[in-house]
Amino acid sequence: MVVHHVVDANPPYRRVDVLGTPVGKAHSLRDVAEFCRRAGLRELDPEDDDSVQWIGGGPHVWQ
Repeated sequence: MVVHHVVDANPPYRRVDVLGTPVGKAHSLRDVAEFCRRAGLRELDPEDDDSVQWIGGGPHVWQ
């Protein structure tokens, strides 16, 4: 999973890709967790798991 840099929009968001496929825009860590769930990655913890690549800041950067 890749969580891209923050896009300066109103409200700000981060694009999320799962296995190279765009799955949506996340406005919070909760959205990232929901994308994990929908992709069948229920065991993945977006804050602690090395399988999430955070670009442009970690899981607590949303602006």
